[in-house]
Amino acid sequence: QSCLSRQQLLAAIRQMQQLLKGQETRFSEGLRAVRSRLSTIHASLAKAAPEPPAASCPALQAPEDGRKFGTKYLVDHEVHFTCDPGFQLLGSSTRMCQANGSWTGQEPRCAEISECSSSPCQNGGTCLEGLSHFKCLCPPQWTGTTCQYQAQTAPPTWSVTDDPAFSRQPRCAQIAQTQQCSCDPGFHMSGTASNGICQDLNECEVYQQEGGPRLCAYACVNIPGSFRCSCPAGYVLLGDGKSCEDIDECSLSQDNCTSGSTCINTGGGFQCVTPQCPPAAGNISYVKTSPFQCERNPCPMESRSCHQAPKTISFHYLPLPSKLQTPAPLFRMATAVAPGRPGPDSLRFGIAGGNNRGHFVVQRSDRHTGELLLVQSLQGPRTIHVDVDMAEYLDRAFQAKHLSKITLFVSAYEF
Repeated sequence: QSCLSRQQLLAAIRQMQQLLKGQETRFSEGLRAVRSRLSTIHASLAKAAPEPPAASCPALQAPEDGRKFGTKYLVDHEVHFTCDPGFQLLGSSTRMCQANGSWTGQEPRCAEISECSSSPCQNGGTCLEGLSHFKCLCPPQWTGTTCQYQAQTAPPTWSVTDDPAFSRQPRCAQIAQTQQCSCDPGFHMSGTASNGICQDLNECEVYQQEGGPRLCAYACVNIPGSFRCSCPAGYVLLGDGKSCEDIDECSLSQDNCTSGSTCINTGGGFQCVTPQCPPAAGNISYVKTSPFQCERNPCPMESRSCHQAPKTISFHYLPLPSKLQTPAPLFRMATAVAPGRPGPDSLRFGIAGGNNRGHFVVQRSDRHTGELLLVQSLQGPRTIHVDVDMAEYLDRAFQAKHLSKITLFVSAYEF
């Protein structure tokens, strides 16, 4: 009895196994058929669907009395705006194209500013408002557009006639019963023919009044029969007798910078600088790897704020003449790729801080380089700070940020 039951049980199990195997084969074949059908439908749909156009935003115009930098309106591209001298920007100075086809920020416009509101006249000068410009009425002893230069004090009137150096006897000759008198070059006849005297011609005053060619780059000094040019302290007169060239105190070791600081030559002088890394904050700390560069210490894996902080901070010092013509390229940032490692496939540049950000824009000069442009002229003497950052992305994922801290030493002079 038991032996028979066992045989029947084994036969039933084998039958069940065969049945399941058959079901499994049919199920697999059904799955294969469905997958094949789906692939065919997907291929035909993909072939029929047109390529979606690259997402972009509507074109932007430069504001009236202003300028626009940037010509690409695709997603993630930036456009920058600045205003002409005499106008200030209201709205957004930078706008970025978003994935939904709209621009970030507000439409910019340029509003006229009062030229006298910034008190441009120095040394007690009085500011007069004009149409998009101003004029300074300077007190005695001061001259220049903003009363910034000490006037060359003209010698008292008596000295020209009484000082023998500034007056001399004419050369006279008897020609056909008449006496002909003449003066040396640089002198002119004063008085009557019988008792005339040759007085010095003040070339500095004459050329200034007639609006003729500028005799000197800086200051004109009248001397008997001629003139000479002089330069401000920190400059030397060039061989042409009128131009001024800055003296590089750093290369001539004429500075008094202590050890640990670096001499930076500037227009008419020098500066001693000692760049410092930012103090440690939380997980973020820096170490100085060269006199002008700091590098971030390794971050804990979980610290997002540390990874977002600049990986490197570099310091740059640029001397500039006053009233430099704009737009003027000042500084370039580029990515450096280690051999054998994939570099970033996109970069974003921006102005991260400073005390006169409105004077600058950052624009891309090629795929891996950004350029800082001066777009509003700077009048010295003054020191300007501007911070530029460069963020690296790979497959749209943030990789690292680099910060350049730029200091501009704007001289008092246009040379």
